[in-house]
Amino acid sequence: MLTSPSSVPRLVVAAPSSGSGKTTVATGLMAALTARGLAVSPHKVGPDYIDPGYHSLATGRTGRNLDAYLCGPDLVGPLFAHGANGCDIAVVEGVMGMFDGAAGEGELASTAQVAKLLRAPVVLVVDASSQSRSVAALVHGFASWDPEVRIGGVILNKVASDRHEELLREALESAGVPVLGVLRRVAQVDTPSRHLGLVPVAERRAAAVDAVAAMAAQVSQGCDLEALVALARGAGVLPGPAWDAAAALASSPPPPLPVPTPDPRSRPERSRPGTPDGLNGRVRVAVAGGPAFTFSYAEHTELLSAAGAEVVVFDPLRDEGLPEGTRGLVVGGGFPEVYAAELSGNEALRKEVAALAESGAPVAAECAGLLYLCRELDGQPMCGVLDATARMSERLTLGYRDAVAVSDSVLAVAGTRMRGHEFHRTVVEPGSGAAPAWGVLAPRRVEGFVERGVHASYLHTHWASEPGVARRFVERCRTS
Repeated sequence: MLTSPSSVPRLVVAAPSSGSGKTTVATGLMAALTARGLAVSPHKVGPDYIDPGYHSLATGRTGRNLDAYLCGPDLVGPLFAHGANGCDIAVVEGVMGMFDGAAGEGELASTAQVAKLLRAPVVLVVDASSQSRSVAALVHGFASWDPEVRIGGVILNKVASDRHEELLREALESAGVPVLGVLRRVAQVDTPSRHLGLVPVAERRAAAVDAVAAMAAQVSQGCDLEALVALARGAGVLPGPAWDAAAALASSPPPPLPVPTPDPRSRPERSRPGTPDGLNGRVRVAVAGGPAFTFSYAEHTELLSAAGAEVVVFDPLRDEGLPEGTRGLVVGGGFPEVYAAELSGNEALRKEVAALAESGAPVAAECAGLLYLCRELDGQPMCGVLDATARMSERLTLGYRDAVAVSDSVLAVAGTRMRGHEFHRTVVEPGSGAAPAWGVLAPRRVEGFVERGVHASYLHTHWASEPGVARRFVERCRTS
């Protein structure tokens, strides 16, 4: 029986540290509950784009992020309720260690904070491979550290034998936290990683299906699913309404006018004679997808649609042209460095993207999109929209960022403050143009490019925190 999104049963899967088995347990639990006929709402704490792809595969529903840094604590509950609408139960995978959040910001953006905001019980996944009685001290510490976080049970991972399990259970009896599952030490489920973590589902669909099935089998065999569902039913009711894209836009300020004037030097035809811009007269916005561009937040396309756009997804690896009638382009994150040769080989599309940008049409590019707009990436020709080159680097750039718009653009006026996240092993030279996109407050620097209708940057942002971004972008699509 479906429940209100504000009262949907839910639990948070957390761990003492990264590498404890959160993704295996959370994804496996989502798939196991789905196999039992439940409509499962999948969520991920933090800015991670890859795990939600596995969650979607496990549940058949869109994986959604809950990020108290990017969106603010007040939006965590409403965004959760939006994603959980129509579901029987929700599973939220945590990030890092349970109390780890944004550096220097206390509990902000931690799994513990999100659990409290969701009024949800926590299942602690513990890697028990190198301990026995000490597990009780570890669990006791996590259970008592913050009285507002309710740890409702423990799942022991990497347990070696029946005797090892017996010792662990005896120790945990004194901790007062029930054992809800035991996963034996088995060969690693085939979820290969590379320079930025797990390989996305879109790049390994058949293998990913097998991996999710293996996770589901582990959880079904080793965990008490009935007890986990009962725990989830003990979650508190969330206050307030669910987030809604149209309502968010209605309550956001209109885009300041005038919008930036497009460059009239080149205006390629973007609709055939007699063809409307999009469905029911909506302005058509092309969004890059496919294996090379897998990083996006579902709320972005929902906001674009609510602002009056017809969103059309295309694959730069395979499609030789932009969707007919394209008036604006969004190129999000992903792994263009892995597909540089194939992207470069699609010369027809590269030229069309360049022509669209030259016309002054709105183009919003984040991280991978920034690389795609450069002259070249690792020596391979790209779109040439920006007078910059990109290359792989040994250095990982990772972390939340506080940023201020430096230049008026199709997304924001100068002075607009937003929070973002960087996660890449590439370098763009130069790192900014004559009109930078953002001024990053720490480490202090300017970053990105604003040229004609182009806004290109390394920063991933979550538009739910600033819905006017989508409204401004669509308005510019109408007027350019």
